[in-house]
Amino acid sequence: MISIIDYDAGNIKSVEKAFEYLGEKAVITRDRDIILSSDKVVLPGVGNFGDAMDKIREYKLENVIYDVIDKKTPFLGICLGLQLLFKTSDESPNATGLGILDGKILRIPDADGLKIPQIGWNSLKVNPKARLFKGLPENPYVYFVHSYYLKAEHEEDVAASTFYSVDIHASVERDNVFACQFHPEKSSDVGLKILQNFISI
Repeated sequence: MISIIDYDAGNIKSVEKAFEYLGEKAVITRDRDIILSSDKVVLPGVGNFGDAMDKIREYKLENVIYDVIDKKTPFLGICLGLQLLFKTSDESPNATGLGILDGKILRIPDADGLKIPQIGWNSLKVNPKARLFKGLPENPYVYFVHSYYLKAEHEEDVAASTFYSVDIHASVERDNVFACQFHPEKSSDVGLKILQNFISI
């Protein structure tokens, strides 16, 4: 069973539907026991970094997430769920994120001809060792909606990158922690393959 952590963020239902399409039982929950007993855990989301961390703490989910990571349960952050794995974000300078991975969440710099937020498809440069992207064609296209991006501290954590005004670390992997800035649940067959790879881990 896959637990999808419910902290009132947007876009959670579409993640649930994507896993169900792949034949997986997925439950949207904030119940500690259900989350900790799950085979996989997903932290999706669209919204504001600081507001999201307030909700995670209000629902007492912070320590649940740490316990999932410590148990070595495969964990996937999506979009805002990727950003929350880091300690700081330009979006909410006074907020403190989960600090599970090392890096910074920065605002995408303005550039001629580019709109911010980035909304749309972009190709990825994939690390051949990345488990989430196993079996995918070179430079797969995925769907982004974001104004802030990850600059990871450790190059070895970067599973995939893209370019939109700046080099963006679009996916990271470390041990049992996986995360995507883009939306696999909205990325057609490529996204479904990424989710299937996560299921298979």
